[in-house]
Amino acid sequence: KKELFWYNNSMEKTIGKLFNSSSSGEKGHAVKKLIDQSTPNMDFFLMVILSVAMASFGLLLNNAAIVIGAMLIAPVLSPILSLAMGIVMFNESLIRRAVLTLGKSLLFAIGAAFVIGLLFGTKEGLIVPEVLARTTPNLLDAAVAVVAGFAASFALIKPKLSETIPGIAISVSLVPPLAVTGLGLATFNLAIAKGAFLLFLINILGIIFAAVFVFSSMNLYTKRGTAERAIKDADDAEEEKVVIIEEETEKAKPLNKDPEAAQDELEDSIEEVAAGEEEVIEKTSEI
Repeated sequence: KKELFWYNNSMEKTIGKLFNSSSSGEKGHAVKKLIDQSTPNMDFFLMVILSVAMASFGLLLNNAAIVIGAMLIAPVLSPILSLAMGIVMFNESLIRRAVLTLGKSLLFAIGAAFVIGLLFGTKEGLIVPEVLARTTPNLLDAAVAVVAGFAASFALIKPKLSETIPGIAISVSLVPPLAVTGLGLATFNLAIAKGAFLLFLINILGIIFAAVFVFSSMNLYTKRGTAERAIKDADDAEEEKVVIIEEETEKAKPLNKDPEAAQDELEDSIEEVAAGEEEVIEKTSEI
């Protein structure tokens, strides 16, 4: 009994050191970084479309290297981890934000793959190893997703390990199943589309399960205030971008589509310049 007690106590201390070795500053930085990376803006969705397009072409060519490259540039992992963080923090706005980002990502991703499938795909062309490997999910796929979710969430909090996240994104299949889903729908191969989308769902659930465990063990719920401020800052930054774009668009437009109004504005500008010149002349004569 003493040996068992000593073993349990030693394990608890080891686990405690493993998950609680990060400083408060590191946790706060990780929260801000994750929220920033999962912000639903045009840059994010453009990268989703490009990564799925690359994956779709790689699958049609049965080229593993292209598919791996697509997984490296895909940002889909960020909103999944953000959703897990929102669950741990019981933060409704963060959960809603992550679900919205993830939902739009699915639409853009499957839509892009669907268009590529219509243009370049055939039903027979999908019967290749790279495609078929994403259509039969099993228990091992779920295990890989859990391990990848554990590694990704743990590396997120550890600054020295953050460089390993792209490698983790390769290990768990997120973008290729979405690409196969779109290709399957475009070629009316519903069995392939159904199997690929099921694999994607299994991967999401595995990652969320592991990330919730890691974030809870690291007491990340104490950073709820940091998360709320980060969300506000990110949303304000996006609104400011929209305002700037609208202002630049207005400046780029012609003065006015109505010729008479444009003529009036031109005459007013000439009068203002003339008045300014007269004022300068008067001041010069006084001197």
